[in-house]
Amino acid sequence: MILIADSGSTKTDWALVGDNCTTVCNLQTEGITPIHQSEEHISMVLQSVAQMLSSQISDNSLLQNHPITSVYFYGSGIIAAKKAQMEQLLGKVFTHTEKIEAHGDLLGAARALCGHRAGIACILGTGANSCYYDGEQIVQNTPPLGYILGDEGSGAVLGKLFLNAIFKGALPSALRDDYLQSVGMSYAEVIDRVYRQPMANRFLASTSLFIGTHLSCEPLRQLVVDNFRAFVRFNVDAYHRRDLPINAIGSMAWHYREQLHEAVVAEGYTLGIVAKSPMEGLVQYHGQC
Repeated sequence: MILIADSGSTKTDWALVGDNCTTVCNLQTEGITPIHQSEEHISMVLQSVAQMLSSQISDNSLLQNHPITSVYFYGSGIIAAKKAQMEQLLGKVFTHTEKIEAHGDLLGAARALCGHRAGIACILGTGANSCYYDGEQIVQNTPPLGYILGDEGSGAVLGKLFLNAIFKGALPSALRDDYLQSVGMSYAEVIDRVYRQPMANRFLASTSLFIGTHLSCEPLRQLVVDNFRAFVRFNVDAYHRRDLPINAIGSMAWHYREQLHEAVVAEGYTLGIVAKSPMEGLVQYHGQC
């Protein structure tokens, strides 16, 4: 059996996969990010995963003679400097495993979306990222730069554009009033959340909950499309591969896939696979289905 993990800052999804790409069980734990967490804390989370898996296996007689042979961990905090550390921590918990690999979430997205085919793989969620993938590895990556300097196409940037538009009059005043009422905040409180409170990017991205239910407002719908078009122009164009489809994963790509398709076509590309989560694709990739 193989164990696959897809980790973000908030949560980690785990899938234990058996023969014929059959998912034996799914688990969810807190997010694991080596950049921000101590080795002791990560080890504690991994031990809890091992215990839950052991319980699942012991309760199923068909699994008891099928050990975990490989562990593949993908996470937003797995930068090059942290890869060896994460693999070592996994090895201390899964001691009898033959293969252990830890990779960044962008490679996970590329493998999930493209498999062994060349393509453009994108992550469009609270933040945004992209790469040109040759079917085996990431060949080129435009630096996303975060929501202040970049992250076009992300939920955080969409939130920034939306708040700018409602307070500067580019969107109807009724939309502004509806938004403030729906979140129970005043203009001053919104400014405080953005400039004085932590996790401003998450607050900005949370506006998507409102935006997604008000796309009948044409200027707002166009704002979503333009955000995606900027993502393509400032990130994907750098790969000079209009012959390849743009594949995307994440909440923004999934919930706004109609607007994403419109933006991609308008910029002269084709839209490939759009997925909410990489797990299904990673199961297919590592299970060699």
